[in-house]
Amino acid sequence: MKYQEIAQQFPEVEIYFNDALANYSHTKTGGPADVIALPSSPKEVKEIVDWARANEVPLTILGNLSNLIVRDGGIEGIVMILTNMNHIEVVEDVIYAESGAALIDVSKTALQHDLTGLEFACGIPGSIGGAVFMNAGAYGGEVKDVIVQVDILTRAGELKTLDNEASAFTYRHSIYQETGDIILGASFKLLKGESALIRSEMKRLTDLRQSKQPLEYPSCGSVFKRPVGHFTGQLIQEAGLQGHRIGGAEISKKHAGFIINVGGATATDYTQMIAFIQAEIKERFDVDLEPEVRIIGHD
Repeated sequence: MKYQEIAQQFPEVEIYFNDALANYSHTKTGGPADVIALPSSPKEVKEIVDWARANEVPLTILGNLSNLIVRDGGIEGIVMILTNMNHIEVVEDVIYAESGAALIDVSKTALQHDLTGLEFACGIPGSIGGAVFMNAGAYGGEVKDVIVQVDILTRAGELKTLDNEASAFTYRHSIYQETGDIILGASFKLLKGESALIRSEMKRLTDLRQSKQPLEYPSCGSVFKRPVGHFTGQLIQEAGLQGHRIGGAEISKKHAGFIINVGGATATDYTQMIAFIQAEIKERFDVDLEPEVRIIGHD
């Protein structure tokens, strides 16, 4: 089946053909997708999922590609990016956000309504869907601490709502990594707080992030999970690896846990750098580093 038929099938959906995912990813790397579809509602998501299943077309679901590396060979079939699904609403002390909403925007919405509990998320660049998928966290807070339910669409096309316990959150992990269910939105239960205190804490964490992280360069954020008993950045720093380059990918001199694109980096540069860091840390400290960043697509 020709992919061009998709545009006729879904005239209301924003669709691109053979577009490089480097145009969407935070690393500014990544090969092309046969089709990129940006639905703007759960109804459109379900229609595309049903169509792809019926026509046996491969389907990949992505958020805003912040903690992700797409290999240079790209992705076959349809890549559905959910960033146009970004509605946020507040009812008393509960915020509901669609999966494409930026986690930063949701934390700002909490501030506007004097709700506390999402301050930790004020600088995390991911979407709600991605944050739920990987139980995103920073500075002592995690999504699992405030989430009450998640609306999903199964790959079979069934709509469901799961609570916090059913989501099986652990460190940088959720049940959705196993099931492949598509996260449509999530509800966060917060507490009433004082606007000045919430704003002050968000400013403190923002200043801390800006002073310690290389935000001026494209990157995929924190590359590795924290190994038990160690800090990844400290290990890389003690190994003297900061500043090491492979192609356009460099281990940041500002924060050793980040790999930055200093110009012209490819996804292969990134994956080779990840493998290099893992090998060096294993040899020097006998510590196994597990990537936090997702790596998908074809070489």
